[in-house]
Amino acid sequence: MLIIAFLFIFVSFQGAQNIEMISGTETFVEKDSKLYQNYDHLYLNLFSTQSIVVLVEGDDVKTPEVMKSMNRLEKQVDPLSGVVQVTSAASIVEEMNYQKIGKREIPDTKEEINSLLSNTNTGKTLPDDTHALVFVEVEGDISNDELRDILHETEKSVSMTGFPPGYSVTVTGEPAFSLAMEELMNESMPPLMAIAAVLMIIALYLVFRHVRWRLLPLIIVFLGIIYTFGAMGYLEIPMSMVSMSAFPILIGLGIDYAIQFHSRIEEELERLHDEKEAVIETVKHTGPAVLIALIITSLGFVSLYTSTVPMVQDFAKLLLIGVIMCFLSSLFVGVSVIYGLDSIFKKNNKLINAINSKIKYDSNSNSGKNTEEQKNDIIERYIDKVTSFTIKHPVTILLIAGLLCVSGLYVDQDVPLETDTETFVPQDMKALVEMQHLFDIISGNDQLNLIIKVDDNTDPQILKWMDYFSNHEIETRDNIYDSSSIVPIIKSMNSGTIPDSSDKIQELYNQMPDGQKERYIHGNTMLLMNLDMGDAMSNLGLEGIDELVKVVRKDISWTQPPADADVTITGNSVVFTTVITALTSGRIAMTLLGLSLIFAGLLFIYRDWLKAITPVITMFMVVGWAGGVMYYSGIKYTPMTATLGALILGIGSEYAVLMMERYFEEKSKGENPIEAMRESSRKIGKAIVTSGFTTVFGFSALLASPFSMNRNFGLVTVIDVGLALLATFIVFPAVIILLDGHREKKKQKKQNISSSTDNSKEADA
Repeated sequence: MLIIAFLFIFVSFQGAQNIEMISGTETFVEKDSKLYQNYDHLYLNLFSTQSIVVLVEGDDVKTPEVMKSMNRLEKQVDPLSGVVQVTSAASIVEEMNYQKIGKREIPDTKEEINSLLSNTNTGKTLPDDTHALVFVEVEGDISNDELRDILHETEKSVSMTGFPPGYSVTVTGEPAFSLAMEELMNESMPPLMAIAAVLMIIALYLVFRHVRWRLLPLIIVFLGIIYTFGAMGYLEIPMSMVSMSAFPILIGLGIDYAIQFHSRIEEELERLHDEKEAVIETVKHTGPAVLIALIITSLGFVSLYTSTVPMVQDFAKLLLIGVIMCFLSSLFVGVSVIYGLDSIFKKNNKLINAINSKIKYDSNSNSGKNTEEQKNDIIERYIDKVTSFTIKHPVTILLIAGLLCVSGLYVDQDVPLETDTETFVPQDMKALVEMQHLFDIISGNDQLNLIIKVDDNTDPQILKWMDYFSNHEIETRDNIYDSSSIVPIIKSMNSGTIPDSSDKIQELYNQMPDGQKERYIHGNTMLLMNLDMGDAMSNLGLEGIDELVKVVRKDISWTQPPADADVTITGNSVVFTTVITALTSGRIAMTLLGLSLIFAGLLFIYRDWLKAITPVITMFMVVGWAGGVMYYSGIKYTPMTATLGALILGIGSEYAVLMMERYFEEKSKGENPIEAMRESSRKIGKAIVTSGFTTVFGFSALLASPFSMNRNFGLVTVIDVGLALLATFIVFPAVIILLDGHREKKKQKKQNISSSTDNSKEADA
């Protein structure tokens, strides 16, 4: 077993090298959806460019020295592969000077530069006298590796172009921010894993003291994590901001399986003093129980897979693969290692064994009080007291728990959504601060991109409608600041008017540089119009952008575009708005589906309604409590916490299933329901508490994440796992005692009736 396990480690390392880090559109939108096709196939592939921005700041950016430095920068960056064009005030000055004197050069005096700029629209390239922008436009569908190369070359060129002393030059923009965020994601993974390991060591030392080799479960779970990394690579599951949070979760979940097997085999070794028999008993009783728990946990995770967001689907895949790998490593490697260690320990330490036997003999000859004190430590005594109290007052416990659940479900509807995606990343992140500073200067660059499909893009009626519609939006909508399309270019080439004939428009198209034309026209049937929303993500949030999109869509229908025109609204803002709304609004459906799957799975496995409904009732209470905690603590829902309902069902139902399995095992030995519940909580309770504590400590590692979305997720998960533990020892015993007790009474009543009937027949005979 161990040789095979080590071989799989090498295979996993090979597969892990194929893991790809992604953060683009494909993480949010399914590739076969209309939303993705409109955005990726039509907009990104045909029209979109990304802008790396070089921000120049100083006392006066119109000096010849600054202009010449920007001009040199343009000429160094423009030939790079993937760069569409480079624009700045310097290139505008150079072009104007060429038209004036026939030379493409920057004038040597500031007066000449001011004269050239006085009658020229510089757009965003020159916001004021102290700021200048160089826009390095690259292809919209370029790969991250290619984009990173262009960014590095731009930074290198900035250092080589020799801007005058006293001027600040910053390379920024959304591409720079996205790449910096990806690097931070990669850098944050190892520390999170290390913190999770340290926290779990502490947890195991605190609550897993009744066994030998108490840190072994941590080694076993990390083995399962290694296998999971390998499977990710071979199955081509990418790493995203959401899926990176799966690993602390898997450490917390996977160690539960290792602890259950470890605790049971130690119990059997102490009882039987025979390694082989102990292994057989452990696998016979704990194997099926943990396997059922694994299946039910997986069913909870399956509900996540119904999400329309690819990164949530990848998150679900990763969790499913991870729990299976951790289960297999716990069953085969964990049990094998303990079996081997125990054999070696007993063979090489005969003297110690003899002393231990004497101690056990003396202990057994002492009073029952001393034996009880040895076996029942603080955790066991506390669990026994809680269980005994719950069993005595089941109706009261369930009434209080039910009221808290209902109230939690009610206020959960009022928990706010965090829709500003910039708050998900560290607020002191250098790339974010620089990008926000840029947007303070140019008011952001969020856009609505309107793709207009027509029969003929030289139709004057199409261009006139575009001109009217863009002016209408700028004048009547407070959050539409500007627009760009082929129309202003056509008007500038035709004395400020749109030609009345298609031939004249086609003639003007032919006169345009290809680079300028291709930004707004594709073929003969497609046009692009951009509506500038400024920094809409910060000013409006996703909900505000969603409302603005609806308004623009209404305006399109009211302004009546030509009959052959089909207008599609797309763009980065539209994609994010749709995705975040789908994530957060679908959380209730995912939770209900998770409950249904767990109930159906338990019913299929046990063929017993009581065994199916008891864990579901227990976890339903937790879902309600969690909603109340979210509301009263002021925590907002994010794309990650929106998945918590289904996630907690998967985690918490495991505790309930393990407790239920032990309950019916004890009951099969002849115990009545109350004694069976007390005995099972004493025997498996400590292992469940240990699992819960290590899970909580594992999730706590997310609190150290640099991403606020992950920290928020970690905090809420820690709280919810604590609630799941509480429900396992308070709600579950009350439910099982009431339901099983009721069934036992009905069974006894039927037996009494049957016995009375038989006695009557005998008397008659």
